[in-house]
Amino acid sequence: LAVCRGRVVRVPKGPLIRVVGTEVEIPCSVSDYDGPSEQNFDWEFSQETDFVRIVSTWDSTFTSEEYQTRVGYGDIKLRRSSNDAVELVIRNIQPTDQGTYKCSTPSTDATVQGNYDAEVQVKVISDGLSVSGSKGRSSMSLRLSEGDSFKLRCSAVTTSPEHTHLHVTWQIKNESTWRDILSLTHEGKFHPGPGYEERYRNGDIRLDTGANDTYWLSVSQASSVDEGVYRCLVSEWVRGADSSWQKIQEKRVEIASVAIQRTDVVISTSNVSVTERDSLDLTCNITTDRSGIFQAEVMWYFSASPDATLSDAQVLLSMDHDSVVSDSTLISLSHVDRNSCRLLVRDVDVGDSGYYFCQAAVWVPLHNGSWHKVVERTSAPVSVVVTALEPDYEVFLNASKIPKFSDDPTELNCRIANAQDTEANIRFTVSWHYRQRLRSDDVVTAELLATMGSDWTLQLGDRIRERTQNGEIIFSKKAVDTFSFRIQWTSESDRGDYFCVISAWSRHRNNSWVKSKDVTSASVSIFWATQDYTLTVEAVKLKPFFVAGHTFEMTCKVSSKNIKTPRYSVLITAEKPLADQSNPNGTTRIISLNQDSVVRLEDWTDQTRVDGVVLEKVQENEFRYRMYQTKISDAGLYRCVVTAWSPGGGGMWREAVNGLSNPIQIDFQMSGPVFNVSVHSDNPTVYQGEVADLWCIVTTEGMALEPDDMSFDVSWFAVRSFALDREPILLASVDRRGIVTQSRRNGSSDLSLERISPLEFHLRVHGCEDHDFGNHYCIVTPWVRSATGVWQRESDIKAKPIFLSVKMDVLNAFKYPLLIGIGLATVIGLLSCLIGYCSSRWCCKKEVQETRRERRRLMSMEMD
Repeated sequence: LAVCRGRVVRVPKGPLIRVVGTEVEIPCSVSDYDGPSEQNFDWEFSQETDFVRIVSTWDSTFTSEEYQTRVGYGDIKLRRSSNDAVELVIRNIQPTDQGTYKCSTPSTDATVQGNYDAEVQVKVISDGLSVSGSKGRSSMSLRLSEGDSFKLRCSAVTTSPEHTHLHVTWQIKNESTWRDILSLTHEGKFHPGPGYEERYRNGDIRLDTGANDTYWLSVSQASSVDEGVYRCLVSEWVRGADSSWQKIQEKRVEIASVAIQRTDVVISTSNVSVTERDSLDLTCNITTDRSGIFQAEVMWYFSASPDATLSDAQVLLSMDHDSVVSDSTLISLSHVDRNSCRLLVRDVDVGDSGYYFCQAAVWVPLHNGSWHKVVERTSAPVSVVVTALEPDYEVFLNASKIPKFSDDPTELNCRIANAQDTEANIRFTVSWHYRQRLRSDDVVTAELLATMGSDWTLQLGDRIRERTQNGEIIFSKKAVDTFSFRIQWTSESDRGDYFCVISAWSRHRNNSWVKSKDVTSASVSIFWATQDYTLTVEAVKLKPFFVAGHTFEMTCKVSSKNIKTPRYSVLITAEKPLADQSNPNGTTRIISLNQDSVVRLEDWTDQTRVDGVVLEKVQENEFRYRMYQTKISDAGLYRCVVTAWSPGGGGMWREAVNGLSNPIQIDFQMSGPVFNVSVHSDNPTVYQGEVADLWCIVTTEGMALEPDDMSFDVSWFAVRSFALDREPILLASVDRRGIVTQSRRNGSSDLSLERISPLEFHLRVHGCEDHDFGNHYCIVTPWVRSATGVWQRESDIKAKPIFLSVKMDVLNAFKYPLLIGIGLATVIGLLSCLIGYCSSRWCCKKEVQETRRERRRLMSMEMD
């Protein structure tokens, strides 16, 4: 199979039918070529004779003499659309231009393949299309009212010798551009323009055909968008040789200029202000130039916002085009004339304040006696403000109880005086406010303490909500014209300025209450002079010198100023040396005694000396602390932390000030031996399943002790890493009494811990596994018996860790699996042989029946 590829030059399939006097465009393109991307083209023309050169893209001398004038004026030119396509443009084509046009391309290929030119025939016909408006007039003017209907006429006829179709489009220009309204295409289909689809489906826009080749545009329910200049655009189409439709010419004519008179709806007055209990009078006016018979339909709306839509607004009253009014008691609606409608609202109140607007529709009679709505408009909203009838009254605030000291009561009375015009529809409520006093001139915003609603409910502010719920603050109404505010126990934070606001509420027609007036009282200052609290704490050590095992005793004496009947709570703290690992933070809370003399152990964790510390109250301002059987680990700085409390409201105590005493130091002179600890192993590398031996060895320096006078607590730890960057894991421990404690383990290995001698402790790991590796070390806590027979605990000593490696024994690891595998293979082989033998012996045996043959010897030839 051979595939030929070469240059292809294409022109439209002819003949091309064009109308005399129009502009003709003949495209030509080339494909599948070699060489540069931009190709050149030559055009030639023939009328059954030799071809005459017209124009070229690359040779300016290509044009023949008879075409030089038309090419020079631009009546004939080439327009390049791409690198491989051009169009031959002939303006004002004439019958002499009818003939054959050839498009050729100079070769840029390496080999000559394909076609290098193409021809198309052009047929020029006469202009037989005529388009006109109504009765031959060029244009007419129409002046219509909004909602009217109108029709426009366009006549289009063709006498073309070819079979052509007409495409009719109605257009409008109401600004600067023409827009399509409705079209009847050359294929007989209706196509509405953008924005006219809905009106076309509703039948408000139609295109009808009539006799004598007329096309009528019918428009119903005319609006302001239909105002403008209308024209009829007619194009002539013919089906080409390739069965596609081609437009051969187009003509247009202006038909009419249409003006639409808009119908407006306005309210006769602008913003309105009326007094409560008066009447509100509004008029809705309809502006239209209609002189015929019509009736108006009016609907009034009310809204609290000027931007509300009709669906959000409240319908007040409506009147249809038959003058039937919907029912209402206080609102009436009536006709002033046929263009005006009056709304009357009687006995208005503050709730009637808002925005009012009306919606009006114009109805016209039809020939069958029914009514048709032609236009509907909504007026702009009108603001209506109803001024309330405010009552006249004054407000006075006085203090019946003023505190002189903290925790004294405070009582304020807010009284209404000289009340006038306070009828039964008026109700009074109160709001209490607080303003903090500052020494500077800074302005402080008032804080709302409590407010009373129109239904007498009290709403509390955040500042006093909890105190009010606890009964510390009381709100009450002592009389019809007096409201009371009482603080049972006034604190320093309550000092400041107080004032009240009396609100008057008016009852409306729907029995709702609306605030009509606020009157603020003068402020009352609640203040008393105070001095800062002072607290002094002195700690004294009763015994200047003592040794370990003796009792430590210290007293704390407290003195205070400017505190009313104080009580004290005491906390004993100890600041241990940094070397003490029991409390890395440095400060330990030992024991406390609160203001009610209740003692509590805080962070005292020595279970052997649960009753070893005592804190007691000697006098009202003196406290004694004792610590029995002191140890070397008790060394440090001891302080008294004292808090002074004063009586608060409701029998509660209020914290006044804190104080810290001077430190008392406990320091022991160390003259005993010095202990050192080390970890040893003869073989720190073991195989899985073996036993790892680790020794913790204690050595002493300095003063020698008898073995019975010293004992040790030993704990073994492991860190499962090379760099000691993980948390240590407790393996086992033995206390000084010889009791061994082991931690829970997840693996199959086991531990044993024993004391070999008074100074040596042996740890064994039986059946080592891979997770038993890591750094191992011991921590030793020495206990030394003093001359008085008291055991003293020394500081913990940590040994330098030793790394234990666990390796895998390859031979022992694979010995048993290999033996088991060989044994299973042997058993399976023997079993296979046995099954095969049995199958051949019994299952596959056949009984062969052989015919018995007689045994006869051959005869000799002589005997035969």
